[in-house]
Amino acid sequence: MMPLGDILPEIAVILTAVAILLFATFAPQRTQWIGAPIALAGIAVAIVLCALQIGEARLTFSGSWALDAASTWGRLLILGATAFTVLLAPNWFEHDRRHGEYYAMLLFSSLGAMAMAGAADLLQMVIAALLSSATGYVLAAYHRDWALSVEAGMKFFLIGALANTSLVLGVIMMLGMLGDTGFTAMAAALSGGGQSPILILGTVLVVVGLTYKLGAVPAHAWMPDVAEGAPAPSAAFLTVVPKIGAAIVLARLVSLFPASGIGIRPLIAAIALITMTLGNLAALWQNDMRRMIGWSSVSQSGFALMAVTVTGLSASAIPALLVFLFGYTAGNLAVFGAIVHLRGRTDRNDFAGLASSSPIAATVIIIGLLSLVGIPPLVGFVGKFELFLATIDGGYIWLAAVAVANTVVSLFYYLRFVATMVFDESNKKPETLGPWSGVAMIAGPTAIIALGLFANGLLSPIVQSSLLP
Repeated sequence: MMPLGDILPEIAVILTAVAILLFATFAPQRTQWIGAPIALAGIAVAIVLCALQIGEARLTFSGSWALDAASTWGRLLILGATAFTVLLAPNWFEHDRRHGEYYAMLLFSSLGAMAMAGAADLLQMVIAALLSSATGYVLAAYHRDWALSVEAGMKFFLIGALANTSLVLGVIMMLGMLGDTGFTAMAAALSGGGQSPILILGTVLVVVGLTYKLGAVPAHAWMPDVAEGAPAPSAAFLTVVPKIGAAIVLARLVSLFPASGIGIRPLIAAIALITMTLGNLAALWQNDMRRMIGWSSVSQSGFALMAVTVTGLSASAIPALLVFLFGYTAGNLAVFGAIVHLRGRTDRNDFAGLASSSPIAATVIIIGLLSLVGIPPLVGFVGKFELFLATIDGGYIWLAAVAVANTVVSLFYYLRFVATMVFDESNKKPETLGPWSGVAMIAGPTAIIALGLFANGLLSPIVQSSLLP
């Protein structure tokens, strides 16, 4: 019998998405917003069901699904980020005739990310990545009458087509060389040594395919365009949620390789270095807040890859990755929450004097940006500090040094916007969107501060996190 209880959170998400889709099909436009509370209710049920799995550590569904600390905490984070995005949507899409369908698409996309986080089989990983991608294309281009949104969706689609092709080809090569797609059998085959050129090529292609979901080099170019051109709630979602699932499944894949075998870890380390450096350099002179956050998200992917690099080399790699993802998610979503509440304002000049004209929104943005840098006592500091320690413990001291230098560089482009908000004169009091986005805007910095101040409470349940198989 199939142990359906092991995937009850995912079943709750699917049923909620289908219910919303049926509701949106027959409901008049004025009631389409009801899809938001339906989505939040379904997510709440899924969070409870997922929380009940904390402490579980086993492979299920014939070894293709991993119930461990990484997948459980990752899925909880994905669900929380999705709920935050739902709060951003009602006022933003109020006049869109396809308003209700948006929530169903969000849930299906989050399901793909959740499936990646729990994947313990190459084929499941592919299916999850494709589900996340196909729904992501729709979310990015949801404003189909706005050229910038369509451009973002097309770039997301074209890069995704190439990256997903790379992923599938790599899986085929790895299957051919290892004889199985299950991670347990793959780990056993890899432990025997052997470095077939086809296996090495297949591994590289799989890594390249997953960099697309991470927003990392070489499949990163969609990130700033989606951050700028997609509907702001979609941009908030797509710059965060797929990254969580992809980081966890890539770490799980890397853990299969012995330290002395195929040099997958040096490859990941090189990608991490290039990604964080390129993202920072490209963000330096951006005058569009959303595009700057897009390039910042590329850079943050490089930091996440630090923990992936030392997976299997340091016992603290997975806890560091999870804590970093919590910090990154809270910081990124807080900034986007304020942007949505300010009706999508994004040009740096439009933020002039925001600290005096709208102090709450300015405070939210400043807290979010400082957390992304890693300023104590915010949760972003805890995440980066744990990353540096894990990377050094894993023997990649040079990568930690480069990451510290990149952290210092990132201060420049974040503070450019902070200085404009604080020191420039205000033009006029900004208009705001509505109560839904207002609630989300306050929730973001609250999470950042609470998680930072009570970091021990966050660390203690995941400090012993490890990966199956």
